[in-house]
Amino acid sequence: MTAESTPAPGADRKRRWLRRGPWENASAGVIGAGLFMLMQPFALDLYTWSFGVILAGTLAFVVTSHFPE
Repeated sequence: MTAESTPAPGADRKRRWLRRGPWENASAGVIGAGLFMLMQPFALDLYTWSFGVILAGTLAFVVTSHFPE
């Protein structure tokens, strides 16, 4: 084993923290919350912020889809 192929200390912890599955699920949850905010008939403030929440969830999903499995 050469010095180049040895992982840096804490690299396993970082790799475990940046797994794709949980972050994609969280992003999909944010998108779902934005859709709920868009379709609910109760609060105008929720409707007002719905597009921003959907957009943030979509951008987060695009970013997290590039995380390692």
